[in-house]
Formats: sequence, C-alpha cells, structure tokens
Amino acid sequence: MRLYGALEAGGTKMVAAVFDENGEVVDREVFPTRTPGETMPELTVYFKRFPLAALGVASFGPVNLNRKSPTYGCITATPKLAWRNYPILSDFRDALGVPAGFDTDVNAAAIAETALGAGRGLENVLYVTVGTGVGGGLVINGKPVHGLIHSEIGHIRVQVSPDDPMPGGNCPYHGPCLEGMAAGPAIEKRWGVPARELPPEHPAWALESDYLAQLCATAMFTFSPERIILGGGVMQQEFLFPLIREKTLKLLNGYLCHPAVNNGLADYIVAPGLGTASGITGAYLLAREAVKE
Repeated sequence: MRLYGALEAGGTKMVAAVFDENGEVVDREVFPTRTPGETMPELTVYFKRFPLAALGVASFGPVNLNRKSPTYGCITATPKLAWRNYPILSDFRDALGVPAGFDTDVNAAAIAETALGAGRGLENVLYVTVGTGVGGGLVINGKPVHGLIHSEIGHIRVQVSPDDPMPGGNCPYHGPCLEGMAAGPAIEKRWGVPARELPPEHPAWALESDYLAQLCATAMFTFSPERIILGGGVMQQEFLFPLIREKTLKLLNGYLCHPAVNNGLADYIVAPGLGTASGITGAYLLAREAVKE
C-alpha cells in the first residue's frame, strides 16, 4: 500500500502526518516551528521512517508558487526572519528523494474542503482561516488560484467601525486591514485577553462579525464563489456564523439574486467540513497530485 507524507507548516507548529492511499491517517506528530536548522532535520527524520511515495507541503507564507522561477517552493517575505527565502520544497525533495507537491496552507485547506469537505461537489470555493492571521485560499473551476503570487485576502482594507476602540489596527504593514482588525492577536490587543476567553455577549464579537461580513460581501461581489468556508481558531466560536450571515445580507442589500442568498446564507457561509484537519488533508492531496505529475 502506498504511503503519502503530509506537512502543514505553520508559523508556530509543524503538523506532520502520513496517510495511506485511502486517505486514512497512519501516523501524526507535531513539532514546534523553530529555525530551519532545528526543525527541518526533525521533520526529515520523521518522514524517513516511512516508505513514502510522495510528500505534500502546505506552508505558511508568503511563498513562491511560480513553477518557472528558480526560487519556486521558497518561503519568501515572512516575518519569521529565520525562514525568509528558505527553500523548503527543494530541501525536502533532496532529503527524501520523492516527488513533492507545494502550496500555501490556506490553498491546501481550500483544495481539501472542495474535494472532501464543505465544498464537495462545487468548483468555486473560498476558504478563509481566521486565527493568528487571516488567510484565504480560492478554488476556481476546481483549481487553486495562483496569480502574481497568491491570494492575500487577509490584507484587504475594511471600513473601520466607529465603535472600535482600536481603529488603527494591528497589522505592521497595513494597520486597519482585515487581519489587523479581525485576527486573534488583534482581538487580544484590543480587549486585553485572548479571543477564546471572551463570552458570546462581549462587544468584541459585534466588531468581529462586522469585519468578516465585509470580507464575505466583498468576496461575493468579486469572486462570486459558490460557497464561503470560514475556519481557524477564532471561528471555533460557532455563534459567530449567524452574526456574519446577517450582516453580510445587510451589506448585499438585496443586490444578489440567488437561492443561496435567499435562504439567509445558512448553507453558503459555513464551517469547514473537515474541522481542524483541512490543512493537513490538503497537504495529503498535494502529495497525491505530485505522484501524478
């Protein structure tokens, strides 16, 4: 039976797993994200324990996804300075000697959710993770979108609420962009405690649903996805979903006519079907695709 390695490379932790050809997890281990010199040898030793047919890497970014570029597969301008311009893909290929697929962590999650999760049966899906940062993966006509670089939907500008006690935002690049207003660190900086400690009635969630509704409406007007999937640690607060749907409808103001809109977006703005496993499952699918290529 073929085995496939999968890596969800995050800024805080590296989730490594091995899947069988039926998509079942054979083994899984988590490593802290330290420097490449510390973390990469640990990951290589882990994957060498298994006779892998291929490896899929779903990485934090920004990354270079241009296959024609000599630096394809590199992590680029990340704020994690030790990983800046690091050739993560080529180092794994050299160390393991197997085909390796590569994409962003959110693109991988979007691929997995479209194939096996909440977007199954659809070809145009937006997956957004709201956690330490805000990132988006867009699948159009069944394929992840790779453009100039890759989607940085977390850095779109949002209209700042007059009720926001932190109108300047928390993004070092763009101040009050979506990530600067809605990511976990922004919530904690604004209110002094982590998002998970705030009760449902806290005013934090009115602001959060406002900013995420702006994202959803903007996506519907621009990409017109068939479904929007909101994941990540912040979206573990399930009471956010009806708030976001209600505010998105207000922003649409009756302009878009479609059954998915007419039913209150209940089946349109949804949680991930794969739960917290979207990213690692996407990495597995990248490995399978690497074998075909």
